[in-house]
Amino acid sequence: MTGPADHALAQAVKPLVDAMGGVLIAPAEAREDDVILSWEGEEVLAVRLPQLADSLDHILAALERQHGRPLAELDRKTKQSVVRTLEARGAFSVRHGVETVASALGVSRFTVYNYLNRENVAKGQ
Repeated sequence: MTGPADHALAQAVKPLVDAMGGVLIAPAEAREDDVILSWEGEEVLAVRLPQLADSLDHILAALERQHGRPLAELDRKTKQSVVRTLEARGAFSVRHGVETVASALGVSRFTVYNYLNRENVAKGQ
């Protein structure tokens, strides 16, 4: 017998769920805040989404993998680019987001705020 993870839908959405830091589970194990995915009218699997704080850690880890080294080792220009990416993904709406990002980048909170302000000035905001 095959399980939900073997279903074609699960195979199709797994890279997306992994990128978000979510987990695929059986529909019977789903909680109220999980997302149930159906295929041809049948509940096939559920997705448990990460908490926002966990998402930020997941995004930071993905950026480290993308750059091939710890974020703290990046040059200033690349760190500014990382901050722009994180801002676009809502990282600074998470409680302690600036502090978490500053720690990952190996800079002060003040520096992260400067990167954010510099970007907003460049946009004319």
